[in-house]
Amino acid sequence: MTTNRIVVGAHYGLRDWLAQRISAVVLLIYTLLLLGAVVFTSELNYFTWAGLFANVWMKVATLMAVFALMWHAWVGIRDIYMDYIKPTGVRLFLQVLTVVALAGYAFWAVIILWRV
Repeated sequence: MTTNRIVVGAHYGLRDWLAQRISAVVLLIYTLLLLGAVVFTSELNYFTWAGLFANVWMKVATLMAVFALMWHAWVGIRDIYMDYIKPTGVRLFLQVLTVVALAGYAFWAVIILWRV
């Protein structure tokens, strides 16, 4: 007896599950790093923040967090689109729009970070 199985969507499964978890861990580590910087700083003002983000290690950590956030958001939003937007054309349009927006946000973050 054979069953006909209808496959809908790409079903990336384990890879997306791992991407969500790894990006969440990166974001958690960055949040703890930033929280530690805030807690152990005596005075919070523009010059303190500018000094913190002038360090190359902080720029790299922030960029890693931004890229992890973009990847995390992409996987989550794509799954929502695949689950709830059935017309293929509409779903494709929304996915392209989302990729363009996320890439724009990441590019904007790079510009802001390397300007300090």
